[in-house]
Amino acid sequence: MNHKGTRIAIVGPESTGKTMLTQKLAEYYNGEWIPEYARDYIEKLERPYKFSDVEHIARWLIDAYDNCQDVPYPVFFDTEMIITKVWLDVAFGKLPDQMEKWLKHMNFDAFLLCYPDLPWEPDPIRENGGKMREILYHRYRTEIKKLQKPYQIIKGHGAERMANASKALNKLTGLPDLTKTIKADHSLKALF
Repeated sequence: MNHKGTRIAIVGPESTGKTMLTQKLAEYYNGEWIPEYARDYIEKLERPYKFSDVEHIARWLIDAYDNCQDVPYPVFFDTEMIITKVWLDVAFGKLPDQMEKWLKHMNFDAFLLCYPDLPWEPDPIRENGGKMREILYHRYRTEIKKLQKPYQIIKGHGAERMANASKALNKLTGLPDLTKTIKADHSLKALF
């Protein structure tokens, strides 16, 4: 199976291992990792974020998606437009007029939805711990279902979580199941 330009979105509530999962999957599959731009952008603000900031982040996501149209390897996105949509709705109670257009434009081949079974780790950017993680998880799942895109829920810790993601990618996209390689990687135990 040709995996040229296969685009995978890793989504889920805060502190569910999305960034580490995205980085390691890109490494294992010799792909590209598209980092979570929102975190870097908000960390650099010297004020609370506004609606226009999140709109800017959404436009960055569109550009990042468009820039990987014809790449010869799989691309792994650390979050995507569904998270941005829910974020705008929760934080501001409104959405940009273009949101549905943006969601349809970002046509991912598969979604990995990270379950909130890892401990929440507070930091200056995170704002949705506790019960909100479960609420957001269900919102993201509902949005993925609305798009009628293939997805798999990812649970577990360390190598188990990575292996579950690899099995899901094999099922959803035909990428090879790298479970044996992942389970042999002892560095994963300390990561999440």
